[in-house]
Amino acid sequence: MLDLGDRISIYQPEQDGLIFPELPQFDDPADERRHRKERLVAACRAFALQGFDYGFAGHLTVRDPERPELYWTNPMCVHFAKVRMSNLILVDHEGTVVEGRHAVNRAGFVLHANVHEAHPDIIAMCHAHTVHGTAWAATGRPIEPITQDACAFYEDHVVIGDEAGAVAVENHAGSNVAQAFKGVKAAIHQNHGLLTASRHSIESAAFWFIALERCCRQQLEIAASGIAPTFVPADRARYSREHVGSEYIGWLHFQTIWNQLIEDQPDMFD
Repeated sequence: MLDLGDRISIYQPEQDGLIFPELPQFDDPADERRHRKERLVAACRAFALQGFDYGFAGHLTVRDPERPELYWTNPMCVHFAKVRMSNLILVDHEGTVVEGRHAVNRAGFVLHANVHEAHPDIIAMCHAHTVHGTAWAATGRPIEPITQDACAFYEDHVVIGDEAGAVAVENHAGSNVAQAFKGVKAAIHQNHGLLTASRHSIESAAFWFIALERCCRQQLEIAASGIAPTFVPADRARYSREHVGSEYIGWLHFQTIWNQLIEDQPDMFD
């Protein structure tokens, strides 16, 4: 789970006794497993609220805390809005469903399994076929530091051009994606779409995916305006990334979504 070291942030209450999200700590792997599964379901529901669905495309994964060679993911052909605790599936790196009744998305298995296997430190990963992310991916260009939101990804994402646009159905097909995720939290897969990963939580991976999609929309709308944007200078972009682009900040942002979902969609836990 989240390292307490990531709590160093300007976004901390200066007064004691105020309501503020606390990072979870676990003594029992079963408790941590349930926590990760609940947040995985919430991330899927958040993707539904954002309109990230596209048929059966899109997959979110999170490692099992006790069996890190296995990961929990959303079931094949179940809408993000209908994902719940009872229909999550547990899958190994070979694509075998170890627990659950639903099939696994083969393309999702290839991309995610290779990343998880190549990077044992990556806990969670998200991918969906979104409108603006897919459109921006077609340009084969990175997100530029044109807003504070975009600075969260400054020098912390890559563009993957290899095997662009091809459907990944063979196990080796995800290898280039796996290599690309060394030391970054996001990737733009040319002609395909967006991917995010977190070394701390599914909440962080999910929020940064939502944020990256939003940045792609900003890029497209500025480009459509025909007005050349003013870039944030590199030193200020790095400073902004350190303060608004960390794993902790991604986790913290997601807490607003979590609070909304547990109130409005209690069926998540069925």
